[in-house]
Amino acid sequence: MVFLLLTIPFTAVIAADPVPFPAFRFGMEQAQNPQDVAVTIQLMLLLTFISIAPGFLVLMTSFTRIVIILSLLRTAMGTQSMPPSQVLLSLALILTFYVMNPVFTEMYEKGLGPYFEEQITFQEMVTEAKKQIRKFMLSNTRKKDVRTFMAISGEPTPRTAEDIPDLVLLASFVVSELSTAFQMGFLLFLPFLIIDFVVASVLLSMGMMMLPPIMISVPFKLMLFVFVDGWGLIITSIIKSFG
Repeated sequence: MVFLLLTIPFTAVIAADPVPFPAFRFGMEQAQNPQDVAVTIQLMLLLTFISIAPGFLVLMTSFTRIVIILSLLRTAMGTQSMPPSQVLLSLALILTFYVMNPVFTEMYEKGLGPYFEEQITFQEMVTEAKKQIRKFMLSNTRKKDVRTFMAISGEPTPRTAEDIPDLVLLASFVVSELSTAFQMGFLLFLPFLIIDFVVASVLLSMGMMMLPPIMISVPFKLMLFVFVDGWGLIITSIIKSFG
């Protein structure tokens, strides 16, 4: 109570004198011309794009294949939580931007750049950007998956790649990425699986059945991985696997 009474004079002084600090006020008012309406719509579309950007990154880029391969590698080595998930996700993001850099460059040069310079309209910018991302997705999508989803959707067989609906292409691309990632993950498992078999057989022949084989096999897996420059081989293989 005493503290509140002491703060009353200080509050009165603040209320009386102007405070040298900017005040932010947001409001809505009626649009005066069509340009105001266009800016409002573009702002809403921008906020919508920002909200779906994570889904865009996961589904329409190389991120899905890369993060699955890295996760399967960690499982095959038996290191459990090493490297940490944050490190794997960061590495997957870096490789994703590396793989997608030519696509993003084309999207900017043919879409965003001319739009910012007011050379093309917003609709033309979206069309050009979609054209570049579709080109990447088509080059990494299997025809079998496209035919499967075309049959599911009941759509007629497309004559050209441009006739494939966006939703069918997206679903086909995701399934193709999952299939490719699992195939590469299977190849990654083979050398480490051989080490597990050898270690388990040696321990069984020595009568050391109570000793967990993973305690012996993990050091040999790490040694093999380091000797063959595993990170370099895997990263190179992942990048070259994209068309």
